[in-house]
Amino acid sequence: METPFPPFDPHGPNDDEARGPRLREIPLRLLVPNLITVLAICAGLSGIRLAFEGRFELAVAMVLVAAFLDGIDGRVARLLKATSKFGVQMDSLADIVNFGVAPALVLYAYVLDQARSLGWIAALIYVIAAGLRLARFNVMAERDIKAKWQSEYFVGVPAPAGAMLVLLPVYLGLLGVETDRVLGLISSAYTVLIAFLLVSRLPVWSGKSENRVRRDLVLPVILVVVLYVATLMSFTWETMAITAVGYLLTLPFGARAWHRKYGSKWPGHPDHSQPGEDGLPGDKT
Repeated sequence: METPFPPFDPHGPNDDEARGPRLREIPLRLLVPNLITVLAICAGLSGIRLAFEGRFELAVAMVLVAAFLDGIDGRVARLLKATSKFGVQMDSLADIVNFGVAPALVLYAYVLDQARSLGWIAALIYVIAAGLRLARFNVMAERDIKAKWQSEYFVGVPAPAGAMLVLLPVYLGLLGVETDRVLGLISSAYTVLIAFLLVSRLPVWSGKSENRVRRDLVLPVILVVVLYVATLMSFTWETMAITAVGYLLTLPFGARAWHRKYGSKWPGHPDHSQPGEDGLPGDKT
């Protein structure tokens, strides 16, 4: 039976020659990354619902799960050789929900509403900053020529890290800090600061260049990861708060290392630009 709706085509309607003859069935491996993306969106939206129901521990957990799922869908797609135009668009739309809207609304429901209009303005600024960063990534990722430093550094704080950082007031509140108007005002200013870091040109070490581990460090690295996961399970909010503060403290050191290695100008400065140099490296913005 014919319908007015076209069949699902993960690569778009204009790539038939590149893909060969059209298949009547889509391989399951092409759907797996898209299913992960959909689950990430569901987790982010569920976090918003739980926040407005006052179940903040579960709300934050769902937002962090959404960020994790959104961070691995692209890697799963490459591992399964299942990348597609459809998946790219889905992932882009999911990012603004999981890294922008969801953490901002959870934060607003928990503490920013104590600051009234100022808190709402701060939440809006964060969401817009996340959208601007993601849009900048989509544009810059299309460039074929990239600077050497782009394999090692992000330009500004990446969006997944921004989602983790902006929830710091919630972590502190769940540890017993009183959520009053003073904390609401402080959290509003902090939210605007994270929004600025998202759209800034601060060089942030990505860790992508360190894809190998020395043989003598394999066991210590495994032990550190196990210790971190164990503390995260046993002391969740203490661990998340320390992680957020620790990440913020590393930013000046990453910028200093960039300047020592690549020069005194910020990324994208007219005196320090090459074709594609002000783009954003990596899988996530």
